[in-house]
Amino acid sequence: MAEEAESGAVSGEEDDAAKDEIWCLRRVGKRAEWLRLPEKEEVTLGRSFDVTYQTLSRSCPLMISRNHCKFKQNEEGHWTVTDNKSLNGVWVNGLRITPERTHTLRVGDTIQLGVPLGGKEVEFEYVLVRDHLKSVKPFLLKEPDEEEAAGSRLKRTKRKYSGGDLDTGNTSNAKAKLSRLSHVEPQPQGSSCAAVQQPPVQNIQTAEPAGPSRTLPGSPAAIGGSEKPQKNAHCSSELACFQRKMRVLKKKVQETERRAASLQAQPAPHSEELEQLQGRLEVLKEQLHSEQQQQLRRVEQLEKTFCEEERRLEDEKKQQEEESLNKKLDDALQKHRQVIEELRRSRKDFEEIIQAKDKELEETKEAKEKARAQKEEVLTQMAEVLENELQCIICSEYFIEAVTLNCAHSFCLHCITDWRRRKDECPICRQGVVSMTRSLVLDNCIDRMVENLSSEMKERRKSLVCQRKGERYVKVTSFLRFPGATEISMV
Repeated sequence: MAEEAESGAVSGEEDDAAKDEIWCLRRVGKRAEWLRLPEKEEVTLGRSFDVTYQTLSRSCPLMISRNHCKFKQNEEGHWTVTDNKSLNGVWVNGLRITPERTHTLRVGDTIQLGVPLGGKEVEFEYVLVRDHLKSVKPFLLKEPDEEEAAGSRLKRTKRKYSGGDLDTGNTSNAKAKLSRLSHVEPQPQGSSCAAVQQPPVQNIQTAEPAGPSRTLPGSPAAIGGSEKPQKNAHCSSELACFQRKMRVLKKKVQETERRAASLQAQPAPHSEELEQLQGRLEVLKEQLHSEQQQQLRRVEQLEKTFCEEERRLEDEKKQQEEESLNKKLDDALQKHRQVIEELRRSRKDFEEIIQAKDKELEETKEAKEKARAQKEEVLTQMAEVLENELQCIICSEYFIEAVTLNCAHSFCLHCITDWRRRKDECPICRQGVVSMTRSLVLDNCIDRMVENLSSEMKERRKSLVCQRKGERYVKVTSFLRFPGATEISMV
């Protein structure tokens, strides 16, 4: 039972400690202006009046949009952040999140609102933490409800405005705006508006998901020219002057209210002084209200001018992109035309080369045809010569082992030998055969001429030569018994 009691006590302490822990956004580099995130509530940040925490930039009034972003817990208890289409974006751990898309946060994540200016650190950078209320309470930004409760005495005082067209809704919004300006550092009250020198708004960087590196649209670096930085600096100076005047008037109102309250607590003799203080208080309130209205109108005018300038820059950017695309298209078309022209020239050159080759081929073909015709003519003439002059009249074949008789007529050795067995006279002139002489010149000439004939003719002559040699004797000796005859040896 004791152990159960101890465990119950420990669990109760843990529940109390868990209930004591709160979520908040710790401002990086400052031990103040931390933003509390109430459980199950939606927290909005921006420079408008109707946000949970009004955030105004000292260096660039338009760095934060009217409704810049919102923080909300999901069903699982995790905090999420959503970018409400802000101009300079919301960055989580150095990466810009997509507008109008919920991004889940974890403890220790860094959240940046806007972008750094001129190489400096970003102005609004927070870290999501969860800690005990006692530890972080001294650093929390005073909530609007608490500031309005502190100024409840102003609300209890009757106010009368000479202008009948003043809107009570705008007045309450102006008060809410003043109550949420507490995180803007005060400036010296004695300095005049003309002496305020705000740095010109330059190099406003907005980034892609890789990090803040691009130039913010509407910045002097993007607009170009020497007059726009001066104009932005002048607008920043005017806004700073309005804010300083409002702080001074607010302090005067608070001081006059404290004096009036102290006089109300004193006896009646101070009623005249109390009436003077109340009149002065009314005058100061009217001045404060007038300054608020002027500042609101000036901010709206600046926002309108900024939006117009941004639209103009977008139009110029689109025009430049179109001109660049048109130029690239013209360059591409020019290159394409050049390539087509080169291809045409190459085609023409190739056609000329092909025509020259065709002409050369035709000439070569004609030359070959001519040579073949000449060769055929030569062969024809040769065949005619062979048939007319080198053909044996006995066998009607080209001379085979030609012999010449004493009458100068030539015959094949085999043919004339067979002929002489029947008649010993020349078959042509009928003159008696006295001698036979081998004619090697005719044999060689016939052999050379047969080499240029067709293969069929070559084979036919070869077979005839083999046949004649087979019919001959290996060795024959014949003696012709005629007056003056000589002996012929035939092998």
